Amino acid sequence: METYTRQVAQVIDVQDDSNARDLLRQAFEKTARWSADFVGFRASLLCNDNGTEHWGAARVTMPRTVEVSLPEAGLQQWAQQQLAMLAGHRAYRSFDQADGKYVLTLGPQDAHPLGWLVNIYGDGMNSRYRVRDDRICQIQRTTERVKFTINIEDTMTTRDGKILTTRFTVYYFAPDTGRLTQVESFADDYVEVQGVVLPKSRRVTFAEEGEAKVRMLTLSEHALL
Repeated sequence: METYTRQVAQVIDVQDDSNARDLLRQAFEKTARWSADFVGFRASLLCNDNGTEHWGAARVTMPRTVEVSLPEAGLQQWAQQQLAMLAGHRAYRSFDQADGKYVLTLGPQDAHPLGWLVNIYGDGMNSRYRVRDDRICQIQRTTERVKFTINIEDTMTTRDGKILTTRFTVYYFAPDTGRLTQVESFADDYVEVQGVVLPKSRRVTFAEEGEAKVRMLTLSEHALL
């Protein structure tokens, strides 16, 4: 899954809904993130590209620096993107620094299996979430280049009662036609190091050249910075 930068858009004639705000705040505060004083970590790295193994190393320095060394340039860039995504989702921030700074409204209160719809106005990505049982279960975003929907399929609970996503699927659509262009399935595992929950592995299944392919990152020998 690629990473995207939000562009704040002007919001006109949309009233913030306190019920939507409370619903999303509760889910946000239940989500596991690293503490504000977390500096980062380093680890040995194994990248398995559809059966071919490549060894290297990774270093994540908060808030946004990810360094990866792998012998193959394309895989190195891919691994760096994956670790940047993992670190970005776990980085410390308050609700008001994140989605709470936008205008929030509730969609129809239907019986959707993934929960109530929360619309986000002003983030420049036309974002919409579905929230159920204090968890974000679906994320929808649209940019000029791509429209995608993330279904969160499984989670784990940390020792302090926070939620970490362990399995999710991303569906990519052409923004002009709505045609499905790609599906990526993610499976994440974690390890606790000196009281800090760090990424242990990520497996990504995707379609390429008429077949389903699998790439997997495995991190070991973690050390906190």
